[in-house]
Amino acid sequence: MAWDPEKAVVQAEQYVKDFFKQDASGHDADHTLRVRRLAERLAMDEGADRTVVALAALLHDVDDEKLSPATAANKENAARFLEQEEAPEDTARKVLAIIGEVSFRGTDSVRPSSAEGRCVQDADRLDALGAIGVARAFAFGGSRGRRLYDPAEPPRLHMNEAEYRARVSTTVNHFYEKLFLLKDMLSTPAARALAEQREAFMRAFLDEFYAEWEGQR
Repeated sequence: MAWDPEKAVVQAEQYVKDFFKQDASGHDADHTLRVRRLAERLAMDEGADRTVVALAALLHDVDDEKLSPATAANKENAARFLEQEEAPEDTARKVLAIIGEVSFRGTDSVRPSSAEGRCVQDADRLDALGAIGVARAFAFGGSRGRRLYDPAEPPRLHMNEAEYRARVSTTVNHFYEKLFLLKDMLSTPAARALAEQREAFMRAFLDEFYAEWEGQR
């Protein structure tokens, strides 16, 4: 079977739909498809390779440590898919490198080394912001049995990767420990522009949340 990049992207889309069909944590196939759309939008502005961007965006969570810890270290699921599609070695290497750089790691987070990686990382981070970001935060917290909010437990800031991975906190604290850090970590101008409105929505949401929590309205 010869390498067909368009067919590989179609196959990757179906692969993630099957892979995440039972997910209720906010890392479902719909998240992946949104990241793909956003990443391709950013790629147009950045002059990035659309095939690499699409494949990396579609495969970026199949070896996520939170979702598939057994395969995370070697990105086994993504690597196996690319091998089955007979992706050229250079394409596979680029896609796997992007997947390895995309995740938020607290103060240990990295800026991707390629334009394609920056598009995928920014798209993934944008999907954690705005109305979708609010919904995903509470979906993930609920899937992990986390409390909505505890006024007696303040957020913990400036965590490194190990501290962030080990942290079990409330969903509201997650806004401060990760989500409100993302806007300033974006690499592309278009993503930063989109993030402004999305973050403003989240801050307005929390203002309403706190007022309702205290019975003020």
